[in-house]
Amino acid sequence: MFNLNKTKEEEAVQSICIKQIQFADQQQDFNKRLSKTGRRSRSFSQSSTVNYNSDCSEDATSPRDRQQRSSKGHQDFCIKNIRQAGLGRREIAIAEQEMPALMALRKRAEGEKPLAGAKVVGCTHITAHTAVLMETLSALGAQCRWAACNIYSTQNAAAAALAEEGFPVFAWKGESEDDFWWCIDHCVSLEAWQPNMILDDGGDLTHWIDKKYPNIFKMMKGIVEESVTGVHRLYQLSKAGRLCVPAMNINDSVTKQKFDNLYCCRESILDGLKRLTDVMFGGKQVVVCGYGEVGKGCSAALKAMGSIVYITEVDPICALQAWYGERERERERERERERERERERERERERERERERERERDMNYLCLCLSLFQHGLLQTGQALALIELYNAPEGRYNKDVYLLPKKMDEFVAGLHLPTFDAHLTELTDEQAKYLGLTKTGPFKPNYYRWGNTHTHSHLKHIMHIYTVKAGMNMNSNVIWRSSMFLWLTVRVFIAGTNPWK
Repeated sequence: MFNLNKTKEEEAVQSICIKQIQFADQQQDFNKRLSKTGRRSRSFSQSSTVNYNSDCSEDATSPRDRQQRSSKGHQDFCIKNIRQAGLGRREIAIAEQEMPALMALRKRAEGEKPLAGAKVVGCTHITAHTAVLMETLSALGAQCRWAACNIYSTQNAAAAALAEEGFPVFAWKGESEDDFWWCIDHCVSLEAWQPNMILDDGGDLTHWIDKKYPNIFKMMKGIVEESVTGVHRLYQLSKAGRLCVPAMNINDSVTKQKFDNLYCCRESILDGLKRLTDVMFGGKQVVVCGYGEVGKGCSAALKAMGSIVYITEVDPICALQAWYGERERERERERERERERERERERERERERERERERERDMNYLCLCLSLFQHGLLQTGQALALIELYNAPEGRYNKDVYLLPKKMDEFVAGLHLPTFDAHLTELTDEQAKYLGLTKTGPFKPNYYRWGNTHTHSHLKHIMHIYTVKAGMNMNSNVIWRSSMFLWLTVRVFIAGTNPWK
């Protein structure tokens, strides 16, 4: 009996030893499965290693040197990697939820197809919100070809999702300057496809067509421009008599100036600086260059975080606005500001500042963090501007630059109100008659600027009267009477007489 038990114990020990040897062999075999970089692969299949190596080779190859094909057989695009389309589609789905006005416009006008026959060539930031705009234009009947307006801002996944759906997209993150112009050229050089509408951001696409393909303007119905730089270039073309088609200035629309420039910057400035520097704002001394809509939003946000804000301005009206907003703190810090100015003169030189501005222009897009909701405001206006220019009867618009009509601005804002469960108060017939308005708008005259001046030199003989909405103290009375005197003086000058003689 004793020997039998011993035999069973020996068999049990032997069994344990065999299992340990087998487990050790499995561990040794596991350790041998290493990837090319020396790390363990997340999957032990042969295909995963092949995919990893192929991804590395694609990263080293320019998209211009690779032929890609979507699952539907489309090849008319040039992007980083078509296999990122699934991720891009999820990002676009999230963007659609944050852009209610654009989706409402798509739903309302999809049956009418107001852009049927339109061929829109675009040059903007290619991101998820731009994808929502492009798909909206397509749903309204337009054909689109797109390139990026900035070499850093392209979201490769969103571009892949667009290419997968058949949109000709030519953009990827990290383009060279040669790639940038190559992509723009591939949007407009196709012989079988002649664009008749331009949606531009910065004016590069308009400049390229004017320089390389001026005959395209003969078929063009209009240009929609959203940026300060692009609008400035359009006014230069108009002044020189070289603007061949009507252009719509989206940058100076109220929904762009107030919501995108003021309210959006008030939130995005903190987010961008936090991501870039990870610093505490309390007690920091910050210089804000300019007190326009962007400057007002940035300074308000920085002051709320406890920063000491200094403002530089060349416009006396904006400088006065800045002073009224900052006067209490400015008086307390007058001596400190003088010392800071002196130190600034000693350590800063104009040449260094110029270099810094050049670097900041590129870094602006590396820290881009505007909300999708704000983009929805802007791009709803862009879509409406394209519809207006494309369907306008001949003679309504000359070869000049136009502001977005007030009626469209109000329509864009109205599309966003249901998102907040907000409702408008409707005027009665007597109220509308007394105010000289229609019950459906527009509710403000064309010269009403919501508090911000229009500085373009093409607007001559127009002077707005500004009053400070404060208590009826001496300062406000002086400002009011001075503005009235200046207005009367300007009116006399316009009439052709000199009041000083």
